[in-house]
Amino acid sequence: MSTPTPEPSFSPRGAVDLSALNRPQSPPPGEPGGAPTAGGYVVDVTDANFQQVVQDSTTYPVVILLWMPTDQANADLGATLGRLADEYAGRFLLGRVDANAYPQIASAFQPQGVPTVVAVLQGQPLPLFAGAASEEQIRGVLDQVLAAAEQNGVTGRVPAPGGAEESDEPAEEPEEPLPPLHQEAYDAIERDDLEAAETAYSRAITQDPTDAQAVAGLAQVRLMQRTRGADLQQVRTAAADAPADVEAQLAVADMDMLGGKVDDAFDRLLQLMPTADAEGKEKLRARLVDLFEVVGTSDSRVVKARKKMMMYLY
Repeated sequence: MSTPTPEPSFSPRGAVDLSALNRPQSPPPGEPGGAPTAGGYVVDVTDANFQQVVQDSTTYPVVILLWMPTDQANADLGATLGRLADEYAGRFLLGRVDANAYPQIASAFQPQGVPTVVAVLQGQPLPLFAGAASEEQIRGVLDQVLAAAEQNGVTGRVPAPGGAEESDEPAEEPEEPLPPLHQEAYDAIERDDLEAAETAYSRAITQDPTDAQAVAGLAQVRLMQRTRGADLQQVRTAAADAPADVEAQLAVADMDMLGGKVDDAFDRLLQLMPTADAEGKEKLRARLVDLFEVVGTSDSRVVKARKKMMMYLY
C-alpha cells in the first residue's frame, strides 16, 4: 500500500451510509458473540473526546474504525482490529466511531459506507480501506501506517492501560444527556422505528423552531425513510432511462446522498431545474432544501448549491 495522501481537513458534516442496518445483526459490544468493549488501546470516540483523539494523533498514530457495532460484519472487523491494537501494544490507538450514534463525527471522514478504516496522523485523515479485510491484509496496512508515522515524526506510544501518569488537568466533564425528544428519536432509530423518530423530531421542532439539531435529525430520518428498501441498481437504471423524469432523479439523488456523494446529489437536481416546469421546479427545490439540512446549512457545498438553486428559481 502506498502512503495515502492526507486530506486537507475534516469535513464538518455529511451523509453516512446506513445500509448496514439491514445486514445480519450481532449482539452489542461486550455481550457473547459481539465485539469486545473498549479498553486498553481501544477507545470509543464520542462528541466529548473526539477533539482529544485528533490531538493525540500528533503524538502517536490513531486508527479510526467507522462502524455499526451491532452489524455482524462490522463487529467482526472491530474484533480483529481490537486484537491487533492489543498485540501492537500502544504503537497505535484504535478509535471506534459508532456511525449511527455519532453521525456527525463519522461523516467528518466522508466515508462511502461502513465499516471504513481511516488513520489520523498529525490531525490529518488518511483513508485506508472500506469493508472487510483479512487479518493479514490489515497487518500490512497497519505496518504501512506506522512507517508513514515514523517518517513524519509521530513516534510516541499510547499510554499503557492503567499506567498513565497522574495529571493536574481537571477530569473530563461527563457527556451531557440529549434533550428528551432527541433521545426519544435516537432510541427509535436504534430500534428501526423511523416513524416514531420522525414524530419525536417534529415535536422538538414544534417546541423550538430554532432547534437546528432536530431539523437536521428530521431531514436525516426522512432520507432514511425515502430510501428504505430501495435497490440502488434499479434506482440508477430508472434515472438513466428517464433523464428528464423528476421523480426518478429525486430517487437517485437520495441514494447518492445516503452514500456520501453530496456533490453528485446536488448537481443532479440542479441540472434539471432550468428545463423543469413549475411543478417540477418546486419538487426539486423542496428536495434540495431537505438535503441541505442533511449536510448542514453552513457546509461550503450547501452554500454553493443554494446559490445555484436561487439563480435557477429567480
